[in-house]
Amino acid sequence: MTDPTQDPRFLQDPYPAYAAMRSTCPVQPMSGSGGRLSYLVTGYTEAREALGDARLSKDTAVFFADKQSRRRLHPAVAHNMLAGDPPQHTRLRTLVTKAFTTGAVAGLRPFIARVADELLDRWPIGEPFDFVAGLAVPLPVIVICELLGVPQADRSDVQRWSAQLFAAGEPDVIDSASHSMADYMTGLIAAKRRDPGSSLLDRLISARDGDDHLSEEELVSLAVLLLVAGHETTTNALGNVLLALFQHPGELNRLRTHPNEIPAALDELLRFDSAVSTATFRFTTEAITLGGTDIPVGVPVQVVLGAANRDPKRFPEPDRLDLGRDATAHLVFGHGIHRCVGAPLAKAEVEIALRAVLTRFPGIRLAVPASQLQWRRTRLVRGLESLPVLPS
Repeated sequence: MTDPTQDPRFLQDPYPAYAAMRSTCPVQPMSGSGGRLSYLVTGYTEAREALGDARLSKDTAVFFADKQSRRRLHPAVAHNMLAGDPPQHTRLRTLVTKAFTTGAVAGLRPFIARVADELLDRWPIGEPFDFVAGLAVPLPVIVICELLGVPQADRSDVQRWSAQLFAAGEPDVIDSASHSMADYMTGLIAAKRRDPGSSLLDRLISARDGDDHLSEEELVSLAVLLLVAGHETTTNALGNVLLALFQHPGELNRLRTHPNEIPAALDELLRFDSAVSTATFRFTTEAITLGGTDIPVGVPVQVVLGAANRDPKRFPEPDRLDLGRDATAHLVFGHGIHRCVGAPLAKAEVEIALRAVLTRFPGIRLAVPASQLQWRRTRLVRGLESLPVLPS
């Protein structure tokens, strides 16, 4: 099978292609650029199994050790917590988990709500306005930067570099952004050592300089990962969720009328158009059989979360947004030991922002035909370049 993402129609709506692949075989080989072989997992059961299979390694340093590469990704980006296996992954994850527990996120909710309200105060009434630029991007950027202690003057640069890291088909742009981001975080860490504060980054510095044996390279890598992952998923989810509601006016009206139902509806909203299309890199450390397909040792396996979340065997009528559905088993945030540590924060941000928008602008609607919307050219995440709306 050839790479379906090369079809221009795929970015606009990947789900027909996913359904076709899944109906043929939920796990199948794919030939990418240069004839490189990988395996694509599109079925829900198979995806969940793959995400929890210890024989699928995420240690990219091992995979690429004997392979030639012309890439010049900064090591802090190339070898981060997501690209590692236990016990190293377990140790690093433990250091950051406390910042994203349900209780810790509950303490952030008033700040998130205040930021959302301040951003909505700038929206024009009855004039076309870009929801992505006006809320979906700045809200999670402000929240994660505040959590990490990134100065306000630097946040636009951070957001730009983060977006460039997902520029599919532009390796030079990605590599350059990785160095810009890592160099910036190295400088910020040095500044915080000179003038300590109480942010999450300050606590990670204490771990580096204390008894937790966090190396300097690991510290920079964790800081970059938290900064990027801390807002990319939420930015894309916010746009996808609002567009899904525009395309299902009955469900939109339901939440307009009963905004207290938003928390219960959140998992279905996230499942419907997954903000994370494909899980990060994995490769087989031994030959395995997945979904009836034999996969040899030493090849990449791409778990397509967006396809798994539309598997009719797990979610009947998956192409219909049904806010009464129990979608808590979705895989948007992954599964197993690598499940997104920031999931509670992302869900809180989407919930609070959606409630604020529908309360402040109950008549909000799409300002252009959905067919004119442009999607980001990236395989890992799925999100809109912009979402023109008419606030009212």
